[in-house]
Amino acid sequence: MPSLEWKTLSKRRVQDCRIFSVVMAEREAEGGRRGEFVEIDSPDWIVAIPWFRKDGVPYFIMEDQFRHGSESVTREFPAGLVEKGEEARAAAERELMEETGMAGTFTELGCVCPNNAFMSNHQTFFLVTGIERKGGQSLDPDEIIDVVEVPVEEAIRSMGTGLYSNGIMMMAIGFFMRYAESHPELRLRERV
Repeated sequence: MPSLEWKTLSKRRVQDCRIFSVVMAEREAEGGRRGEFVEIDSPDWIVAIPWFRKDGVPYFIMEDQFRHGSESVTREFPAGLVEKGEEARAAAERELMEETGMAGTFTELGCVCPNNAFMSNHQTFFLVTGIERKGGQSLDPDEIIDVVEVPVEEAIRSMGTGLYSNGIMMMAIGFFMRYAESHPELRLRERV
């Protein structure tokens, strides 16, 4: 759709922050109309969705932590930034190990732009099965994370409310539910 595209004329970094930069982009649309647009330049992100069964019931491994943007404790899947030169899967494996001390088998569920209105990065979601504890947490100095086991159906039912208010986790649940359509055992209770 060429008539909708804007040509980038220039970009300049106006603010470097710890986990992103603010960039001003000058662009021109078909017909000569010009504008200046704010972009957030951030590393790509990943989310790991650890899944297991306990007494026949499907569970997720999730995390409770304080989020400074909302000034509240939220319940989320393990997630984090992709480091420079790192592949998304390697970042997901690293973040899961650092935050929970666990490892497993990773299946990519999808990749999206978290908010392409002004952000330049992508977020990749992975289902993690066959999880096993390999060690303890190895958290960043400013992280305090409680690891919790949550029944899959409780997490699905609660998304978008209370502790489950993180929008990126809604995306994760959406990818999980789409994948579970062709893998219904991920949501079904087994008889024990």
